[in-house]
Amino acid sequence: MDTERAAGHPDRHVEKLGMLETHDDGLLGLYKRETYTDSGRSPFQFPSLCSTSLPTVDRAAIVVATAGLIGAAAALNNGVGRLPAMGYDTFNAFSCDYNASSVLAQAEAMRTTGLVDAGYNILILDDCYALKNRSANGSMVADPSKFPDGMPAFSEQVNRLGISLAAYGDNGYETCAGYPGSYGMELQDLETWHSWGMSYLKYDNCYIPADNITEQNEFGRYQRMSNAIAEFASQYGESPFVFSLCEWGWQQPWVWGKKIAQAWRIDGDIKPYWSSIAAIIDQVSFQYWASDFYGRNDMDIMEVGNTGQGTPPGNLTYEETKSHFTAWALMKSPLIIGTDLSNATNQTISILGNRDLIKINQDPNVGESISPFRWGVNQDYVSNSSHPAEYWSGNSSYGVVFMILNSQDTNATMSFNLTESWAVRAGRQYSVYDMWKHRTTGIAVRNMTFSLPAHGVAALLLKDDGPEPASLDDSCAFYYQCSWPNGTYISN
Repeated sequence: MDTERAAGHPDRHVEKLGMLETHDDGLLGLYKRETYTDSGRSPFQFPSLCSTSLPTVDRAAIVVATAGLIGAAAALNNGVGRLPAMGYDTFNAFSCDYNASSVLAQAEAMRTTGLVDAGYNILILDDCYALKNRSANGSMVADPSKFPDGMPAFSEQVNRLGISLAAYGDNGYETCAGYPGSYGMELQDLETWHSWGMSYLKYDNCYIPADNITEQNEFGRYQRMSNAIAEFASQYGESPFVFSLCEWGWQQPWVWGKKIAQAWRIDGDIKPYWSSIAAIIDQVSFQYWASDFYGRNDMDIMEVGNTGQGTPPGNLTYEETKSHFTAWALMKSPLIIGTDLSNATNQTISILGNRDLIKINQDPNVGESISPFRWGVNQDYVSNSSHPAEYWSGNSSYGVVFMILNSQDTNATMSFNLTESWAVRAGRQYSVYDMWKHRTTGIAVRNMTFSLPAHGVAALLLKDDGPEPASLDDSCAFYYQCSWPNGTYISN
């Protein structure tokens, strides 16, 4: 191979037609710099900006719908819920089978494992914490067999660990498990939850009244509690509850949810299987645009740690679990733990406590989700629950974020041009920080190629490292329409 040393970079070799980055780290593999002549071809077949080669109906529907809906709702900025919530929910690990002792064990584990320090600070008591009958004055009553010291005392125990209890309620007559719902009792239930030290509400959608009772659709029914939250805050001089909708994506909550809440579920209940994780990622590929400060898509309670346990027991591999957490973090979903932390492995704690990914999720300056720039196995802009979009990127306070996902059932070579991402500056090279290895692994220019295991992920943070080498002058990373000053094409 005909090579020469790159000036100022003794560990880098320049080929006549490319550049090979040689580092001691293998994950990111080969980074190539390509120069093109008139007869050259790009390693990627970029469509023309005016191309109609993609399915007209799919693309047009998405563009028209998105353009119309993005401006349809301004985010509810009432001073709470600016960033995604981080915490714990009892449902995936215990369903209804929990009590003060088992829940306190989760809170203690959150503290001792460093998860509280990482940002997990709420604990949602999901369905089944109350008696099935209200008190004589209509108040909800905590089940004394589960919480023998009472809910306020239990809340204080949790508070001492740096965690706040959070409420679960329902938009209908009963919760999904048959406990008291909050329809018609919104303000009174808020008062009860507040007296229990709660200021976050997950609000379900079972046993809803008939249409002739509400004369409302999902938006109007959920607006009842949103209005009650505002009334409660005004009446008592308290901060509003953070409001998280759970109507399973029935009626496009990503369109209207931000008017009345800080988070909205976009799908049915998650399961601890790769098919469920992939299907949720596929759905977000068409709804990522709805997430921002004060309002975001909720991709559901996480299944990290539920391999061989949980309700139901799961079978996610280590690579699938990393992909799961990466997607939830970078797509700015709430990060809600749903496993029994009292028996969590070091591997589970390491994934849940990944500070590099949490930093992106909780970015104080950038609220938007990453977005797909290429689907990979599946045709662009077409839904496929088995093969969701594989190539994603976005901006952050810390650099350009890339998530590369192998949706295939076998190892795969993943390749992309950096300038496929809108957030990258053409003509610049980038240092590459691996958010799973927690270190810088090389310098990337124009293209990146590496291997990923089945259902594996690369979570990369790219930081500007200066101009491309002079050897790449008079060429373009984006192949089409690259021109000399005299108007003749360098490529095309």
